[in-house]
Amino acid sequence: MITHDAVRVLVANWDGTYTVPSRRLYPHQWSWDSAFIAIGNARWSPRRARTELLTLFGAQWQDGRVPHIVFNPAVPEGAYFPGPRFWGVRAPSGVATSGIVQPPVHALAAWKIHQAEPDVAFLRRIYPRLVAQQRFLRGERRSPEGLISIVHPWESGMDNSPAWDLPLQAVEATGSAGGIGAVRRDLGHVSAAERPTDRDYERYVALAAAYRDSGYRDPGSFQVEDPLFNAAYGVAESVLAEIARVCGHDPEPHEREAVRVTAAMVEHLYDDGLFHARDVRTGCLIRSSSAAGLTPLLLPGLPREIVNTLVGTALDRFGLKDGVLPSYSPAAPGFEPGRYWRGPKWINLSWLVWQGLRERRPDLAAPLADGMIAAVGASGFREYFDPITLDGHGSRDFSWSAALIVDVVAEHAGGIVAEHGLEGVPAAGRQVGEQAGRVGEIGDVGDEVLA
Repeated sequence: MITHDAVRVLVANWDGTYTVPSRRLYPHQWSWDSAFIAIGNARWSPRRARTELLTLFGAQWQDGRVPHIVFNPAVPEGAYFPGPRFWGVRAPSGVATSGIVQPPVHALAAWKIHQAEPDVAFLRRIYPRLVAQQRFLRGERRSPEGLISIVHPWESGMDNSPAWDLPLQAVEATGSAGGIGAVRRDLGHVSAAERPTDRDYERYVALAAAYRDSGYRDPGSFQVEDPLFNAAYGVAESVLAEIARVCGHDPEPHEREAVRVTAAMVEHLYDDGLFHARDVRTGCLIRSSSAAGLTPLLLPGLPREIVNTLVGTALDRFGLKDGVLPSYSPAAPGFEPGRYWRGPKWINLSWLVWQGLRERRPDLAAPLADGMIAAVGASGFREYFDPITLDGHGSRDFSWSAALIVDVVAEHAGGIVAEHGLEGVPAAGRQVGEQAGRVGEIGDVGDEVLA
């Protein structure tokens, strides 16, 4: 059964309190990966899912940011670049981290874990951390238009999207920021034809180095309002309203913020049937054919006429009627079906759009779910897939592909995960907090988090 194989991947990638995305290429904990992984784990081991998120938030900074990588001290420095020495920072709990963030899909993950196995104590523990994460984004990244900016393509999660080509042209890449020739370890595991180019990596490293050298405060030459990131932020506020109710807090501030950011996205990022990124430095929309522009379907308050137009765009430009969702429209210049985020089908991106369609257009959600299942059935739990042939690319045994397929099968097939006895797979081997320096208490984040 596909669900058994998926859980075997998750068990193999489990590191005691969290799950690595893949053993070979990504040997640490990644932020939005862990959120997606927790969603899948909730279907067979809610305790492991809770542990996954609490471990990640144990590395939250005092200012509330959740770093995009939490480094495992047992992994050699040279196993992944940029590593802890490059970023040069530690969380209050003592763990080494990166200094940038990723889309805030964590509140949604926490709520889905609670729905799988209600645990008010877990929600009460993580709620102030989730609030602090949102507060950081509002306080440090909100533009005058009321939208959240990213300061690096890595923060979008869709690192190598053609949507970033234009703003990246403003980034000076000297090739000396990290010694690119010595650090492309990804090419030892994956074909260069599937990965960003050396020139792309030079710009990525230069941006990260400049942000680091500013003390992680100056946004630098890349400052972009990304529709996926802002959709995740808005959904987080909607979900936090539900969590607040359960925890006995006032949901109204979260509801108000969700309405506000949805309206700002419609006003400033929507055009020609799709949401686009916006360059904060120039004030111009970055018109592209990225499927990130469909993810605002997640927003519960999105106007119906825009929902209908987005669905039409998904059908006409992305092939959604066939259960296919490439990361970039095949009809657009820049489409590459096998290169990182420039066209391949990704399970997490399909899952996000599927979430937005399930109640609004179940007739389209069902074939999209079937398409995700077909991809892993054809090529295994790969990192990404050719959207036409379903050939697998990138890492093998990729954790979020496995986790989200567990969730899709459970939802799409009516609880098939439980029916096939996955409760027999070993659950989390250690309780949260047993691993010194890995998971802290809420007080480690800083008093302002709880204000």
